[in-house]
Amino acid sequence: MDRVEYQSLIVQDLVNLERLGELNLTPWYQRRSVWTTAQKSYLINTLHENKPVPAIYIRHSLDLDKGKSIKEVVDGQQRTRTILSYCKDEFAARHPAHARRQKYSHLTKEQQHKFLLTSISVGYLLGANDSDVIDIFGRINSVSKSLNAQEKRNAEFSGEFKQFCLKQASSRIEFWRKYNLFTANDISRMNEIQYMSDIVLNLIYGLSDYSSTALDKLYGNFEEEFPQADDIERRLDKVFDFIVSLDASRITDTIFSRQPIFFSLFLILDSTPDLSKDAVEFLLTQVDERFNAEENKTQEDIDFYNASTSTTQRIAQRKVRDQYIRSFMR
Repeated sequence: MDRVEYQSLIVQDLVNLERLGELNLTPWYQRRSVWTTAQKSYLINTLHENKPVPAIYIRHSLDLDKGKSIKEVVDGQQRTRTILSYCKDEFAARHPAHARRQKYSHLTKEQQHKFLLTSISVGYLLGANDSDVIDIFGRINSVSKSLNAQEKRNAEFSGEFKQFCLKQASSRIEFWRKYNLFTANDISRMNEIQYMSDIVLNLIYGLSDYSSTALDKLYGNFEEEFPQADDIERRLDKVFDFIVSLDASRITDTIFSRQPIFFSLFLILDSTPDLSKDAVEFLLTQVDERFNAEENKTQEDIDFYNASTSTTQRIAQRKVRDQYIRSFMR
C-alpha cells in the first residue's frame, strides 16, 4: 500500500455517491449491518451536536467495464449506512433544537441543509490490495486495552438512558473537579458516568445495592425510551444547585468529598428537599467531626466509619451511612 490520504466528504457527497452507484457498502470481508435503532439514533445525534465521529476508510478503485469510480468502504460501513438511512427518513434521532426525536423530513430546511453539509473525515487507502485491506480492517477493529464495566456498557448501549447519563455526567465535569470527587484518570475511564448512572438508579428505585448487572439491565430497559428523563433531570438539577449554594469547603475539606459519602448525601438531599442551607452545613460539619474524632466514639460512629471505609457500595453500608447522616438533621 502506498499511503493513507485523509480528506473530508460532506453528508451530501455520500448521498450522491450512493445515488450514482459509486459506493460499495458490502465488500466481502465486512459484517452485515447489525446496528440497533438506538445506535443509529446516537450516531446521528452526535453529528447534529457537531461532535466528532471516527473516520471512514475507503479504497478507491475503477470499474472499467461500467466506466465508474468505485469507493469501497473498508471500515465505517454501519456509520455510512446509518447516515444514508436517516436521510431516507427510516428512523428518528435527537436534535438539540427539538425536545423529541425527529426524522430527517421533520427538520426545518435550515437544519436539513446544515446536516447535509456536515463534514465526515475519510481516509483513502491508496494502492491497497486485498491483503492490505484485510490487515487494516483487523487493526482498526481490534481492542487495545482492557475495558472496565462502564466502558463496556458504553460500547454496548447507545440509547436514551446511556445518552441521558452521559449528558448529565459530562455537563458537570467542573463540579466533579471543584469538589475533588473524580481525578482526571477517573474521568478518562468513565467512572463519573457510572457514578451518575448509579445515582439515577437509586432515584428511580430507592436506596439500592450497587450492581453492575442492574446497571446493564437499566441501560437495556431504557434503550428506546426513558420516560422518567424530565423528572430525574429536574431532581438532579435541584440537588446539584443546592450543593453549589453551600460553602464549598463543607464538601472539599471534609469526608463528603469521598464518593460513597457524597453519594449518600445526594440521595438524602433529594428525599428531604425542605432542608435549609444552615441545617445542611451544620450536618456536614458535625458528621465530619465525628468521623475524625479520636475519642468518645459511639457504636454508631464506629459503624459509620466502617461503612465509609471498607466495602462501601453494598446496600448494608449504604443503609448505615443513610441512617447515620439523617440522625444529624435538625
